[in-house]
Amino acid sequence: MAKHVAVLHGGWSAERKVSLSTGSACAKALEGQGYKVALIDVQRDIADVLKAVAPDVVFNALHGRFGEDGTIQGLLELLQIPYTHSGVLASALAMQKDRAKVVMKAAGVPVPHGLVVNRFEAAKEHVLPAPYVIKPVSEGSSVGVIIVREDRSHPPQELLRGDWAFGDNVLVESYVAGRELTCAVMGDRALGVIDIRPATGVFYDYDAKYAKGGSIHVLPAEIKPNIYQKVQELALTAHQALGCRGISRADLRYDDTSGGTGELVVLEVNTQPGMTETSLVPELAAHAGYTFGELVQWMVEDATCNR
Repeated sequence: MAKHVAVLHGGWSAERKVSLSTGSACAKALEGQGYKVALIDVQRDIADVLKAVAPDVVFNALHGRFGEDGTIQGLLELLQIPYTHSGVLASALAMQKDRAKVVMKAAGVPVPHGLVVNRFEAAKEHVLPAPYVIKPVSEGSSVGVIIVREDRSHPPQELLRGDWAFGDNVLVESYVAGRELTCAVMGDRALGVIDIRPATGVFYDYDAKYAKGGSIHVLPAEIKPNIYQKVQELALTAHQALGCRGISRADLRYDDTSGGTGELVVLEVNTQPGMTETSLVPELAAHAGYTFGELVQWMVEDATCNR
């Protein structure tokens, strides 16, 4: 008898839209692999819904707060339903970017210099020499990210907006020029490395991530073999240091600009990477020989509690 899989997507985070796309794509692929699938748009009554549906496994296709920060993982532990991706601690830790950086750095993973400040303070004066990056402490998909360039005389006033929805504390980091690289980890194996080039502009923002044609993915990344291998090593080390399980994806910057520093840093680890048709993990898995259906099947068969 086929396993009954509940695919959780939607929710109410800033990343609801991409979560709906991820969930729909994964549900369709799982059905194609022969699973019985219940696609659930998560609301506050999710515990009652799961009790009624009674799945064998939960495929977590949620992104952002509640779905990616250890909260839904804790609920699934209480309900004792095996689930995909990382567990409570790793999810909470990776989502809290400043805390994750401390753990990664202690494990020997290079991270950009940065500090956490109040957004009002960051709007009043430059807290780091430009160029630098301001990002919410606990959001994904480049939501709320601001790049302050060298020619910007005043700090960003967007931080003072009344509809700023990302908390009063922000992470401010030195900007690392050069390439945007990403590498996925599947279990205990680092997959390939993609060089992400925005089709327009210079920043891999939300639209570049999820809009068709928003970015150009060069796979395998055209970098020196020793750097390629180093990216894979850092992605795996970061995954293990944070205690991630299943699939994760590390985002990095590599300064190979003319006269640049040669710096290679890990920006963050995504414990719930996107799984849409334009997403990076399915592309990396395909490069490693997995169809999309085989990838989601691997994730379901990897699902457990106590992750």
